Amino acid sequence: MNKGKVYLVGAGPGDPKLITVRGLECLKDSDVVVYDRLASPRLLRYAKPGAEMVYVGKLPDRHTMKQEEINRLLVDLALAGKTVTRLKGGDPTIFGRVGEEAELLHENGIAFDIVPGITSAIAVPAYAGIPVTHRDLASSLSIVTGHESPDKLDRSIHWGKVTNATGTLLFLMGVAKIGYIADQLIKHGKPPQTPVALVRWGTRVEQQTIVGTLETIEAIVKDANFQPPAVIIVGEVVLQREKLKWYENKPLFGMRVMVTRARPQASEFADAIEALGGEPCEYPVIDIREPQDEQVIEVVRTSLEQAESYQWLMFTSVNGVDYFFRYLRRFGIDMRRFHAARIVAVGPKTAEALAARGLTVEELPVQFYAESLLDRVSEWLKPGDRALLPRGDLAREVLPKELRARGVEAVEIDVYETTIADTQDDLALDWLREGGIHMITFTSSSTVTNLLEVLRRRGIEEPVKLLGNIPIASIGPITTKTIQEAGLHAAVEAEASTLDSLLEAITAYNQERRGL
Repeated sequence: MNKGKVYLVGAGPGDPKLITVRGLECLKDSDVVVYDRLASPRLLRYAKPGAEMVYVGKLPDRHTMKQEEINRLLVDLALAGKTVTRLKGGDPTIFGRVGEEAELLHENGIAFDIVPGITSAIAVPAYAGIPVTHRDLASSLSIVTGHESPDKLDRSIHWGKVTNATGTLLFLMGVAKIGYIADQLIKHGKPPQTPVALVRWGTRVEQQTIVGTLETIEAIVKDANFQPPAVIIVGEVVLQREKLKWYENKPLFGMRVMVTRARPQASEFADAIEALGGEPCEYPVIDIREPQDEQVIEVVRTSLEQAESYQWLMFTSVNGVDYFFRYLRRFGIDMRRFHAARIVAVGPKTAEALAARGLTVEELPVQFYAESLLDRVSEWLKPGDRALLPRGDLAREVLPKELRARGVEAVEIDVYETTIADTQDDLALDWLREGGIHMITFTSSSTVTNLLEVLRRRGIEEPVKLLGNIPIASIGPITTKTIQEAGLHAAVEAEASTLDSLLEAITAYNQERRGL
């Protein structure tokens, strides 16, 4: 069997978007991903389907796998013909022991690439608003390991030289030794008032920063029960933080938001959450697809063939627009045949989807649901009119029922159907169990009922109990009603039933939660 290849990849400091393009390419190309505690688990979603995941992470008090065993594992996987990505937090060459792994690969004749990553020593301070160099404050820096015991630190660090050698000192993995480190720096000439910052889980939503001086920082760490992993920054550059802490000032900083809508529609919302400093957790619980029943499709075809007979075309969702036009193409029906119909839409996104196809809607309701649409167009409805409603199979009956009450013939066609997504995201499930989700968003009644069903299928007997302590954001009153009927409570409801309004409500909630 041909030997495989190993990519020794720096995953960056935590934010998954800080991995390099080359690192992401390696991840997507590999049969096996060997990853540790400091590499963002969200990166694993980029691995190719069927790739094997092997966790070899280390905790301060225990090792899942010894370094020698990791070295041997990489060799064995490559000798079995596998393409392997060894995903390491930060940069693999800075206290990442990549030299030991690469050396054994070399001895066994296995090809490998070392792919640099963004080191936490620079990125984490930057996310805390601390540039590690500054023209007026520091023109050089030193990166030092703080992980060893005091006697080993004394053997590996020449305190007399390190203390005053550079403007900024950066200690990685030194939280437990912060008192000893501070004492040694003072002992060897650093003023006790020298600023110090510790940044925990930098570049992630869990990021925490504490600031003190060499003489006060140990007490501050103990009082805050500040735990690793963290980067320690010593030097005058720490004083820049109050002016430059850009990441922590973002409106959704500190919030991981679960997005439950269908994956094709989730990306724009997820991107907006990320732009505001939050972390989206995409956990789609609905799938949108064409109806599987041929009789339903035949009803769609025959209804569309009667294009000239409609006085109204009423769209209640973007999906309705998309699938309506799919069927026009499928059956070769020209949109111009609907020339007698006035077009109305529920919600600005639905109107935008129509405008993208060169169509202008008559009216937009102030509140973006079916009842308000009727309020706006009722004066133009005439008994005997025909209205075509391209909808989903779970659409509410309010609109067609009220149209018929006004003497309008409502022709409903199910141009798409909503099903429960086959969601298999163990990371999101772990976050739900461990309190790592700070808000769940529901954008329709089906996302509520489907999430509860998905959780039951994943072995959670009481999903309502699991979700009961997690704040919930609802897109509007109809979804809120479903949330309440399920036994849950909506902490946030969008003022208008749009994603933009929902995001504004979540942002206001987070600002209030943080006391801003």
